[in-house]
Amino acid sequence: MREWGAAVMSKRSARTAQEGIIASYIHNDNKLGVLVELNCESDFVARTEEFQKLGKEIAMQVAASDPHWVSISDIPQDVLAREKEIYTNQAKKEGKEEEIAQKIAEGRLKKFYAESCLLEQPYIRDANLTVAKLIDSVAIKIGEKIAVSKFSRLKVGEQ
Repeated sequence: MREWGAAVMSKRSARTAQEGIIASYIHNDNKLGVLVELNCESDFVARTEEFQKLGKEIAMQVAASDPHWVSISDIPQDVLAREKEIYTNQAKKEGKEEEIAQKIAEGRLKKFYAESCLLEQPYIRDANLTVAKLIDSVAIKIGEKIAVSKFSRLKVGEQ
């Protein structure tokens, strides 16, 4: 079943998701708010309860986890290069050889992705599931491509 769903999703990956919603979350103390643009292929799907619920869940994820980017591809190359250099230098200072230091840096970059990229983060309600896998599971049920375009997180006192 999962293989079939993955095959269906790979066929749909070329489709454009230009419909959708702006989902929101305001924390109960009114000091933290999130807006998320969640896209799908049709207006019909955008109005479904399941799609609306997914939007709310993703907004809560952003509020709780404070990611900086939607996906790994959104990370600026200079930030990525700087992080890799930091991790490589840390491993070298620990006495690791160059080749091993590079592998350690790659492992630490995966942790950086999980902390910084929304789609790579463990889902707040089920740590065994990433946000990307959550979105894929809903997309398979709905039968359309679903994508997070962007988000904005505002907290009183932060710039």
